[in-house]
Amino acid sequence: MKVRYGKDVANHSGPESCRRYREVPAEALTGETGRPAIEPRNQKFGMPTPLSEAEGNTGPGACRQLGYGPARSKTLSMLGSLLHRSWEISSVSGGSSPDGAVKAIGRTAATYTSEKSDTFVVPRKSPNKGHRPAEALEGRNVAKGNANPAPAPRTQRRNSCASMGLEGVRKAACRDRRQRFTALLHHITPALLTESFRALSRSAAAGVDGVTWRDYEAILPQRVHELHRQIQVGAYRAQPSRRVFIPKSDGRLRPLGIAALEDKIVQQAVVTVLGSIYEADFLGFSYGFRPGRGQHDALDALAVGLQRRKVNWILDADIRAFFDEIDHAWMLRFLEHRIGDQRILRLIRLWLTSGVLENGRRVASVRGTPQGAVISPLLANIYLHYALDLWVHAWRQRAAGDVIVVRYADDSVFGFQTQSTAQRFLQALQERMAKFGLVLHPDKTRLIEFGRFAEANRRRRGQGRPETFDFLGFTHCCARDRAGGFKLLRLTAKKRMRATLAKIRETLMRRRHEPPPTVGAWLRRVVQGYFNYHAVPGNLKRLDGFRSEVCRAWRQALRRRSQRHRLDWPRLNRIARRHIPYCRQVHPHPKQRFDASRP
Repeated sequence: MKVRYGKDVANHSGPESCRRYREVPAEALTGETGRPAIEPRNQKFGMPTPLSEAEGNTGPGACRQLGYGPARSKTLSMLGSLLHRSWEISSVSGGSSPDGAVKAIGRTAATYTSEKSDTFVVPRKSPNKGHRPAEALEGRNVAKGNANPAPAPRTQRRNSCASMGLEGVRKAACRDRRQRFTALLHHITPALLTESFRALSRSAAAGVDGVTWRDYEAILPQRVHELHRQIQVGAYRAQPSRRVFIPKSDGRLRPLGIAALEDKIVQQAVVTVLGSIYEADFLGFSYGFRPGRGQHDALDALAVGLQRRKVNWILDADIRAFFDEIDHAWMLRFLEHRIGDQRILRLIRLWLTSGVLENGRRVASVRGTPQGAVISPLLANIYLHYALDLWVHAWRQRAAGDVIVVRYADDSVFGFQTQSTAQRFLQALQERMAKFGLVLHPDKTRLIEFGRFAEANRRRRGQGRPETFDFLGFTHCCARDRAGGFKLLRLTAKKRMRATLAKIRETLMRRRHEPPPTVGAWLRRVVQGYFNYHAVPGNLKRLDGFRSEVCRAWRQALRRRSQRHRLDWPRLNRIARRHIPYCRQVHPHPKQRFDASRP
């Protein structure tokens, strides 16, 4: 017997079936195949049928029967309908072809000797003879693109699926920094609104509506769907903020705007949506009000930059009344660089122009964004990103020498290698801020000599010790380590410490008649919270002094309870040891945390 393999039908003289030479590989188990997919419902006949044959060439009146071919092998045959011009195709030929091509085999009269059918009999043809396609010999048009069908996987691969939800928005923002998002409002769902409500502070003050967090929680299931409907149809309206004033460390009052609770919920949801976009745009030296970043991250970055880079001059810059001076027109223009959804822009425009309620009278807002609003920190970062960060990043690439930048909200610190570079930058910065309606604070903006050579240079000029600057509650000083090298010393700012001690004394005098264990539990929380922020390396001595002053204030308050007191220092120390914690280092050295987060 001579067997010839090729793209044509196998020819042999013996009575052996062609099924003997068919090999079914393991693609049926994996779903990956170079041939048409196997139809599982035909496996019971002993010979699988390609899906492209069974489903693409079967009319409504087709039926499956056991036919007998010339080789006396039992195969699955299909009788097609002439109405739909579907012809019988044998399943034997497609499996033996190496390339998976399906070929039609004509049936002889012997095929129908033992069969009865109510349908039309397929005329005898020999489509496999000659060089023309089988469709042409059968009187049909040639099927385009079906001669060698491309392998199609049963299921879609996971890596080919597009990411959905906010994760997809984040990935798209990372891929293309110039892409504008035109459909974002649908991401604000009832589930996101509920999550935004849970993220709010439970003890926050109520707005003009007088609704607290606990009050809204009782009606949350039915109210959140109504709020979602109002947002989607454009019926949502922002309420004015309630104006309150809190004292600052310098004795002045800071104005705050407390929004209504539903406004806070919607703002938190918009912050979640916009944050997935702008977190890919913000630069690395921006640390204020960003997820995964805090004040100590900014402090560590500044400390590492001062110790590792050639920094001899420091520019401590602060923008005067930044939140109150944000220009609405510029704000919306900055947002339109990334946000093309006019419905999101409408919500932001409503919050910017909602105004404040002061002394029972509504005051319209033409500039700024209220401090205390949930969306204000994000809007401030976006505004400074375009007005300051991108410009600073481009400017320092052209500058001579090393330049470091650390920004936390509107408080920024710039380090320069030469004085001339620092002076040019200060002048350019003032012009840049004036372009967007901002002004540097004249009292809080200073250019000082600072770094490893500052002490020697000032001693040579007879100017005394190097100047210091404050940043995020710490006073940064030039010091020396045990080997005589430069060391950055960070101490608690005296102004902040005095303000905290004044509040503690006032509260102790008001609560002096309460039981000492009750007052001691309150003092423990206050002092431990103070230590959790300020307990950095090199600051423990000043914190020990803070604890001593707290003990002194408590003793003075207890002695005022009666004219005949018997509270001496040994007794007070025993009480203080039980209630007031001792200071210990909480934060690691700056380079440890900075290098760990940025390998």
